[in-house]
Amino acid sequence: MPVFSAALRRLAAIPELSVRENAPLSEFTRFGIGGPAALLGDTNSEPAFIEAMGAVQDMGLRRMVIGGGTNLVVADSGFEGVVLRYTGSKITRIGNTLHAEAGAVLQDVVDQSIAFGLKGMQTMTGIPGYLGGAIYGNAGAYGHSIQERVRQVQFFDGEQTVCFDNEACQFRYRESAFKQHKEWVILSCELEFESGPPEELAKTADEIRAIRDAKYPPAMKCAGSIFKNLLIVNLPAPVVTRIPAKAIREGKVASAWFLEQTGARGMRRGDIQVAPYHANLVYNDGAGTSADLVAVIEELKHRVYDRFGIELEEEVQYVGFDYVTAPA
Repeated sequence: MPVFSAALRRLAAIPELSVRENAPLSEFTRFGIGGPAALLGDTNSEPAFIEAMGAVQDMGLRRMVIGGGTNLVVADSGFEGVVLRYTGSKITRIGNTLHAEAGAVLQDVVDQSIAFGLKGMQTMTGIPGYLGGAIYGNAGAYGHSIQERVRQVQFFDGEQTVCFDNEACQFRYRESAFKQHKEWVILSCELEFESGPPEELAKTADEIRAIRDAKYPPAMKCAGSIFKNLLIVNLPAPVVTRIPAKAIREGKVASAWFLEQTGARGMRRGDIQVAPYHANLVYNDGAGTSADLVAVIEELKHRVYDRFGIELEEEVQYVGFDYVTAPA
């Protein structure tokens, strides 16, 4: 299309920005699924990224910003627009604080904090993706979330760079202000820690990594858990009475428990499989399609709604869909 030819020329003129046409987005998602982006711009330079954002806005093109692609479900048809990816990954220590760019791999941040004897993120070992995505979705595990470490976040709001303190980020369970304002793009953050013995932190991380790798093998094409767990205070009283006490942990009930009551384990459509050992784990077992993946997700939601009258909420984010519904 002529409009994308003009966009390609303009973006290619930005120093330190690499641009590709018809880039397969399957290369940038954990599911390994998804059609092409009309244009993909990639940079580890904050000025180049901001300039590219402005250029795409000026041209009035559809835009999507991605990170590590951990939680993305991309349509088989791809994305008819410009996908921008910021990969700045510098991590700098100042006392008990780490300043890290949003494109840093989350595991690298965890490993660096442990090596420096900084306590607070060891329980997040093994969580895939970039730091920016972890802040966006307030990622966490084993009773802890990244919000506990965030001192401040720098982001681009479409016009200027803004700095939020922890309170302004409006963190909640798997939520943040950035999820409510998808036009905002996280650039970097400052994380605060306590001091701790590196060998003890590493031991905790290694134990958690072994458990996580057994549940979510690193080579498995999945996004980890598909659905958020549910806060017990948000559930209707009649539903709560049906939940055994052992299924309630730290004020939450795993979505997997509800799914298991509907016989979801082992469900399959094409090459999209629900794990036979974990009902909230859906993975691509070969050459799966996003059409089949969305159909499985919708079927799981329908089953739980029909059985319990509650709606599960996805942790995954959709790209390239005008709407999401199960194919007939």
